[in-house]
Amino acid sequence: MEASKLTFEIFSKLEKRWLMEWGNSNAWSSPSSSEEVIKKKTRILTIDGGGGIKGLAAGAALVHLEESLRSSSGDPNALIPEFFDVIVGTGFGGILAAMITAADPSSGRPLFSASAAVDFLLSRFRRLFRPTGVLPLLRSRRRTQFSSRSLESVLREAFVNPEGRALTLKDTCKPILIPCYDLNTAAPFVFSCAGATDSASFDFELWRACRATSATPGLFKPCRLASVDGKTLCVAVDGGLVLNNPAAVAVTHVLHNKRDFPTVAGVEDLVLLSLGSGSSARPVEKARRCSKMALLEIVLDGVSDTVDQFLASAFCWNPTDYIRIQANGFGTEEKDKLDGARKAGELMLKERAVESLPFGGKRLLTQSNEERIQGLVQRLVARASAKDMPSSPFKGNVVECLSDGR
Repeated sequence: MEASKLTFEIFSKLEKRWLMEWGNSNAWSSPSSSEEVIKKKTRILTIDGGGGIKGLAAGAALVHLEESLRSSSGDPNALIPEFFDVIVGTGFGGILAAMITAADPSSGRPLFSASAAVDFLLSRFRRLFRPTGVLPLLRSRRRTQFSSRSLESVLREAFVNPEGRALTLKDTCKPILIPCYDLNTAAPFVFSCAGATDSASFDFELWRACRATSATPGLFKPCRLASVDGKTLCVAVDGGLVLNNPAAVAVTHVLHNKRDFPTVAGVEDLVLLSLGSGSSARPVEKARRCSKMALLEIVLDGVSDTVDQFLASAFCWNPTDYIRIQANGFGTEEKDKLDGARKAGELMLKERAVESLPFGGKRLLTQSNEERIQGLVQRLVARASAKDMPSSPFKGNVVECLSDGR
């Protein structure tokens, strides 16, 4: 972003020349329209991790995506899972991914629309992040810790069917992936519908998977959980520590899961929308603080940007099939957390979009993040109206929103 004009021009010319030479020497030829391309592609939606305000910033982009899909399709009841084949989320993004895909097994209808899911979380924000202890003076001397019990009560409330039974990974209308980090094996662990379908030993209650992926060390206690048959045990902490940007795990899962995605041979068969949650502050400001938390934030933001860079290189031959929505010009620290969440989401959508270049660096686009989402929506709607698209089990159903936001 801060590279000199000369450096930017050099990289732009190299990129253009490289792509032109490859196109002239390759037998690949582009179809006549982007709508024809997307009909054959597997559509992936990923939502970044980030607690509190950062997570709700991604939630604002999710709500905008849903509103755009409804407006463009002419269906006021259209839902995001109708337009994507797999949905992935980490941390707070994992909670959102689970909420918009969790469905009543008897009807196949999602329990939440995107707007209802965000409203549900906003209305319970203080329960999600309820400080532990009763002595404010003691809390002020160390980083605030939050009540795991209060968080769990909200998640339990969200992921139950109308009969009161806890929903599991198999009770979703579309495949989802939710990563965490398992302290038992010292390795990432991914909650997957594919694994849940294969064996009850990999089927977990959704609220527990969400509790695991959002167990940020220092803020919440690690989450001890077991599969529905009790055979698989996990001591989990926040998936954002290793997979803050879950787009990489989404792509590799689809590429290697030939049972569920048999037509996918490479990234040329994918369309990926990656919703970021923004950085908590500018890197220079973080470095000046020289604290352990500032260092952790730099690492997490760096990992997220690195994944974006790798994916931009992988999709360099079909760049319109990879869209990264990220906040780049503002911090998300606000005194009033709820107002800050709304402001962060609005600003992220209005900001000019940024895309990574194959040779490194980033390019500021003329489009806003909002406009980039709208451009992809037009293609998704065209795919949804195609005759060869399989019908959704809840197509045309109205999601009833109760008074509490569900």
